[in-house]
Amino acid sequence: MPYHVLKFGGSNLKKKDDILRIVNVIGKYDSSLVIVVSAFYGVTDILVNALEKVKSDESAITELTDLLLALKKETLDEVVDDALIRDEIYEAVKTRVKKLKRYLQGVNFFGDTPAFVNDTILSYGERLSALMLTGILNYFKVDAEEILPKELGLLTDGEFGNATVDFDLTGNNVKKAIKGKKIVIVPGFYGVSSEGKTTLLGRGGSDYSAAAIAKCINASSLDLFKDVDGFLSGDPRYVDSPQRIEKLSYMESAELSYFGAKILHPRTVEPLREAGIPIRIFNIATIEDLSHPLTSIQHASDVHDDVIKSVTFSDDIGILKLKGAGIGNKPGILSKVSSAMDHAGINIKSVITSQTTINILIEMSHLKKSADLVKDLELHAVSEIIAEDDISVIAAVGNGIMKKVGLAGRIFTAVSLKGINIEIISVGASPVAAYFIVKKYDRAATIRAIHDEYVK
Repeated sequence: MPYHVLKFGGSNLKKKDDILRIVNVIGKYDSSLVIVVSAFYGVTDILVNALEKVKSDESAITELTDLLLALKKETLDEVVDDALIRDEIYEAVKTRVKKLKRYLQGVNFFGDTPAFVNDTILSYGERLSALMLTGILNYFKVDAEEILPKELGLLTDGEFGNATVDFDLTGNNVKKAIKGKKIVIVPGFYGVSSEGKTTLLGRGGSDYSAAAIAKCINASSLDLFKDVDGFLSGDPRYVDSPQRIEKLSYMESAELSYFGAKILHPRTVEPLREAGIPIRIFNIATIEDLSHPLTSIQHASDVHDDVIKSVTFSDDIGILKLKGAGIGNKPGILSKVSSAMDHAGINIKSVITSQTTINILIEMSHLKKSADLVKDLELHAVSEIIAEDDISVIAAVGNGIMKKVGLAGRIFTAVSLKGINIEIISVGASPVAAYFIVKKYDRAATIRAIHDEYVK
């Protein structure tokens, strides 16, 4: 029988009712399941914040481990009525927390966190949630078995912090590991290198974990359970009456995620597109029928008359402007800059050039570092370096966007009527997306203007 892969995120793991909803959802399936789980809500942030403190404060180790145990005990006390089973699960949790504690003691002793240790420690949010959920499901008479990524053979390229699954090495491993098992629980967010070291798949990477597993076993679908009603035509905070989008293509969903829609990790579609495995999004609080997802993502997608299906945004991007006379025509500058950034582990989101300016879009957390790095290159053609951190990137997404005559002009008109200046517009980098850069204080009005113009 083919498998469905289910993914439950941290928003599904907050309180007693959330756990009971997961049990209810699993009961709706009559197929074999691989269930990928994130850390309980807020736990990864707790680990990240504590890790820095642990370097210089030994007492922070006990504070962290006591907090984690208290949170897990609170959940078990609420959900599991049988004292013997509750104690059994809690003892397993304590054993796993002891392993975490040893890593933390090493960090404190050396006053530093090597990359492989950092990834291992941050993976413990998912390791604990998978262990807990397996025990709780068994308590509710659901025959579930936990399999860690190492046992699953989920092998990566070995890059710490933002690894990619190596499908050539992984595919058969996963099939063999789950063969004959009815329900498997896997902690998301990480895989292992060929040397057996834990490598994170990027923040929010549990969606990608689930997608990778779905590809390896050729799953019937990847079902994502959220606390929202699928993809919408716009953020409810900024637009009136946003519409739910029932169907998206892989490319549309990837672009929406890349430019800020938090509902899906941007890399989730990578493993599934070639295999044609659909992604189905449900709201765990309202789900009734598995045959009617709120949003379905696959190859085929409607083309709206006005093309644009959704408008999203990101405030987490800054612009590094390299200015100089004729800089756009001078060979080698962009190559030197991009090479230096690559060596520094900085990802360039996009590049837009003109005769006098090279505009490089970079994650906000890397903006200052990027500016300093370019200054150190001492490029003679660059007369001025400006780091802009007060901008917002607005993306309009929809199939057919490159074929719609007058789209850019219509957007310019709609936005200009609100007295807003678009600093940069880019159409063509993606066949399904156009994006615009405005000042952050104009973000909300820009989103509303485009949404009101195109989304009926």
